[in-house]
Amino acid sequence: MNQEFIIERVNKQNFNDLLYLIEKLAEYEKLEPPDKKAKNRLMKEGIGKNSKYRAFLGKLNGNPISYVIYYMTYSSFLALPTLFLEDIFVLENYRRNSVGQRMFDFCVEKAKEKGCGRMEWCVLNWNTPAIKFYEKNKATKMDWTFFRFTKDQIDSYIPKKN
Repeated sequence: MNQEFIIERVNKQNFNDLLYLIEKLAEYEKLEPPDKKAKNRLMKEGIGKNSKYRAFLGKLNGNPISYVIYYMTYSSFLALPTLFLEDIFVLENYRRNSVGQRMFDFCVEKAKEKGCGRMEWCVLNWNTPAIKFYEKNKATKMDWTFFRFTKDQIDSYIPKKN
């Protein structure tokens, strides 16, 4: 890649670029993009000193073409922080040009800076290009099943009585 590629933190000025890329990821994964309320929460909870997550844009010649979102969790077994990579996304026209690799390398460096004992993420089972990418980077594929409660499930949950 002979053009200028930079990675910059998401802020109020470039936040709409992040939203654009999140919508492109939703399109790729055939999911509903964030609604207006979710977009407002993304802004409120991701921008500023006490943000709940960190977001960074990958820009090529000033144009946003990729992003990463990560946040910190904690390993009880290692007694060390864990960097959880929520999203890593590259626009289709820029894949296979080392953009994804540079964004992934950036996250690994952040994990090192923060003294993490590990870095984790999930990949959809059908996303074979992503799986191959992570295998190429020597990531360990875990033999775990990922579970989820939606907001509706949380709100309607009734604790079991013994």
